[in-house]
Amino acid sequence: MKEIMVTRSSMPQLEEYVEEIKDIWDTHWLTNMGVKHRELERKLTEYLDVENIELLSNGHMALELSIQAMNLQGEVITTPFTFASTTHAIVRNGLVPVFCDINPIDFTIDVTKIEELITDKTSAIVPVHVYGNVCNVEEIERISRKYGLKVIYDAAHTFGVTYKGKGIGSFGDASCFSFHATKVFNTIEGGAVCYRDKELGDKIYNLKNFGIRGEESVEGVGANAKMNEFQAAMGICNLRHIDEEIGKREKIIKYYRERLKNIEGIQLNCVQKEVKSNFAYFPVLFDEKKSGKNRDEIFKKLKESGIYARKYFYPLTNMFECYKKYYNSMETPVALEVSKKVLTLPLYADLSIGDVNKICDIIVEGL
Repeated sequence: MKEIMVTRSSMPQLEEYVEEIKDIWDTHWLTNMGVKHRELERKLTEYLDVENIELLSNGHMALELSIQAMNLQGEVITTPFTFASTTHAIVRNGLVPVFCDINPIDFTIDVTKIEELITDKTSAIVPVHVYGNVCNVEEIERISRKYGLKVIYDAAHTFGVTYKGKGIGSFGDASCFSFHATKVFNTIEGGAVCYRDKELGDKIYNLKNFGIRGEESVEGVGANAKMNEFQAAMGICNLRHIDEEIGKREKIIKYYRERLKNIEGIQLNCVQKEVKSNFAYFPVLFDEKKSGKNRDEIFKKLKESGIYARKYFYPLTNMFECYKKYYNSMETPVALEVSKKVLTLPLYADLSIGDVNKICDIIVEGL
């Protein structure tokens, strides 16, 4: 039985990657911000339409070190409808996450509920762009200015997305991207922080290299979060093909939408106005009250046919074993409901229309 995974990494032709890494054997410069690293930085700054960018070993360290560089204290408002990394990065910096619910349309943080959570201990907001859907950046900007809060976007799902013609990484005090193998754009592992304030960038640069400022100066308690040259080389290759890859994903999503539209009990991902999507994920919500089948039943039917969808995001981070004794997921009811209904269906650039038909047939027949 042929298996269809939820995602599959985009990779260049082997010959292209080998050609890209050849000169590494001449220099023996494998890490520590080498030629490939600097080239990828330049190209990503242009492609993402941002002022500044700092490359890191992965998206989690991008977020964790951005928070550390801002020297935040107290509480941080965020959402539990996210990957573990978002919440962990806050907690690992000695901060307290305060969970705000999401809206049921695009699954991003509900901006109408942020202000009621702000206290004299609040220092920042960490909103999450979800599935390529963009947060209400204008309202978040208004709130942050009103209360003097920092804004750090978890932009792991929105590589290449633009809003009103602006690169999504240009919003907030910092925007953090993941270049993990499962993402639209990958450097095998990797990540980046986009920022405006050069001083913040300087701090992140130092922190990703153990806090080392000079040969005899270590100014901060940093980490080893440098992107190596082989990761950067993969990024250089993948960036050459990124628009083509996104175009292929768009065609697949259009076909999914055509097959699954207007079916009782199915809610498809929204299409946001003035957002140029990267077609990162295709989430589908299953409403048992309308269709008679719940998400887990559909998940099981797909799995029995060798098709691996993903309950993404389930469970909520405020339901994790390490956090649940401190939080009540009933306080974020929309996020809880969505987490119990959502499946992200298989999506990658070379997924065939035949496989999409197979997936949709199982879903439609199973309802």
